[in-house]
Amino acid sequence: MTKGIGCPYGTHRVLEPKGVLPQPAQRIDNTMEIYDNEVLINVQTLNVDSASFTQIKEQAGGNPEKIKEIMLGIVTERGKHHNPVTGSGGMLIGTVEAIGPALEGKTDLKVGDKLATLVSLSLTPLVIDEIVAIRKEIDQVDIKGKAILFESGIYAVIPSDMPENLALSVLDVAGAPAQTAKLVKPGDTVVVIGGNGKSGMLCLYEAKKRAGVTGKVICVGRRAEALEEIKPLGLANEYVLADSTDAVGLMEAVKNVTNGEMADVVINCVNIPNTEMGSILAAKDTGLIYFFSMATSFTKAALGAEGVGRDTTMIIGNGYTKGHAAIALQIMRESDVLRKRFEALYA
Repeated sequence: MTKGIGCPYGTHRVLEPKGVLPQPAQRIDNTMEIYDNEVLINVQTLNVDSASFTQIKEQAGGNPEKIKEIMLGIVTERGKHHNPVTGSGGMLIGTVEAIGPALEGKTDLKVGDKLATLVSLSLTPLVIDEIVAIRKEIDQVDIKGKAILFESGIYAVIPSDMPENLALSVLDVAGAPAQTAKLVKPGDTVVVIGGNGKSGMLCLYEAKKRAGVTGKVICVGRRAEALEEIKPLGLANEYVLADSTDAVGLMEAVKNVTNGEMADVVINCVNIPNTEMGSILAAKDTGLIYFFSMATSFTKAALGAEGVGRDTTMIIGNGYTKGHAAIALQIMRESDVLRKRFEALYA
């Protein structure tokens, strides 16, 4: 039995404070009796946002039982996996268990379809009955539980030509390479901060593809061994070892490999705070910076750019852009070396 028609954006689930959307809400209703325009999902895996999972692991001291306790506590308190420290969530893989009757003709989903939600766990009503396994190295947690997808919620049916966990890992950061594809032009010099990470490698691939032979793509990482591991993939023209929280140090490193010209586009994919100024100083005065990182502070970025007199355009990373799932999954089909790397790490 369902509850009638809810708001397409899920405001009917907000318990506190009233009048806000589910994402910024402190607490939402996570009872699993669906409204007529909701989808009930039997959840298999949570892919926790990198910044969020890094914070949880640090808080737990790496202890798996403590990680479980923290995650269960978040969901019990908030009705969703909305990290109160980072403000971020992640996404999930699951199987469609029920579809509200009001969605008939409005969705191509069927009961039994396996999908990945492309909306954040920070707004998704979620119940965790049991945490089955934690894969700390790839930010994934297998659970027994259920979730709700709102009428406005976007999703991708899991493709049949790649492993589920591989698809989940790629779809979790699909906005980053898709936005890179939109922002990078032929001939651009592009800096990807955190280029050795999951979203970073996908952004490097798209940046090199879009900048073309007249462009230059620079991968920035702070661990020498991580940079050495991805060099054979051929994703960048230059590899720079630098601490992205050291703004002047990063600026000097980028200056060295660009003959002082700096970057037309800077893409920030790191999962730690205080990298705003490094991103700003790595860009040309009239350059463009895309902050995909959920650890980004709008205040630090805006006031920091003003403080150094930079007229850069700064974009807060929207995890959604049209076609982002298709673009991200297509990278796995186009690049054998990158797919093998992702399969080794995430599948």
